Amino acid sequence: MKFIIDAQLPQLLAVWLKDYGFDAIHTLELPQANLSDDSEIITVADRDERVVISKDSDFFDDHVLRGKPKKLLIVKTGNIKNRDLIRLFERNIEHIEKLFKRYVLIEMNRSELIVHR
Repeated sequence: MKFIIDAQLPQLLAVWLKDYGFDAIHTLELPQANLSDDSEIITVADRDERVVISKDSDFFDDHVLRGKPKKLLIVKTGNIKNRDLIRLFERNIEHIEKLFKRYVLIEMNRSELIVHR
């Protein structure tokens, strides 16, 4: 599974996902780095079959209205310490991977994963 992590989330998440065995990049690795606009992130994600991981509700709106990005994990935790975010992914990554085999839009908050159909 491949991921692209948006600018509001730490690069540490991409590092953790790589260490866990996934192909992951952060927007810092794109030519415009964290100044990359949503359309550039969506283009990279859809071209490379990556799941966008973001806190940005604009991605949610674009996905619902236009189906882009093709796959989206929206993180709805509010402010969260990096270590707590990583723990949240540790607890949920296997389930996230399974869900993305069937679904294209998943929301993760501090207590649950929500599949949007």
